[in-house]
Amino acid sequence: MAQAAEVEAVINGVLCGDRDAFRRLVDLYALPLRSYLASQVYRLDDVDDLAQEVFIAAYQRLGTFRGGDDFAAWLRGIAHNEVLMYFRSTARRESALCRFRDEVTRVARADLDRATAGDRSDLIERLLRCVAGLPERLRRVVRAELDGDKLAALATEMGTTPVAVYSLHYRANRLLRECLGKGAV
Repeated sequence: MAQAAEVEAVINGVLCGDRDAFRRLVDLYALPLRSYLASQVYRLDDVDDLAQEVFIAAYQRLGTFRGGDDFAAWLRGIAHNEVLMYFRSTARRESALCRFRDEVTRVARADLDRATAGDRSDLIERLLRCVAGLPERLRRVVRAELDGDKLAALATEMGTTPVAVYSLHYRANRLLRECLGKGAV
């Protein structure tokens, strides 16, 4: 870090009108300041914005810095206040966003439910048409699954083996997926 005399000389230069001298302070303290801010704030974009805000505030308040004090500590004090303001504004923004989402959900709920119900009824209607288009044995397997019939009982009823019923079930599902995928009647 810079010596106190060097910092005071730079500050005096800035206060006497040499605006470019402030760049020296930024060069000297940017990394430690950004490190401090990064330990307080998660997003790096916000760290960059806050660092800029801190240096702007420090430039504007440079006349209040007491010679002989630790400039890094003074800068961290400004940073601490900027971080507090950041969290307050972020909390307000998050709260407002949450209220907005809740309000939009409340207002749009009925429309969303109607739209979703329409989509489901169309899908169910298409599925029923696809099931109706299956061969009888495959329709029986689909119906048995929907009714919760046991595989062994269905196999006995159909006069076949459970493995054959699995195969029919697989074939029926594949044909139904193909039918729904085509948007078929």
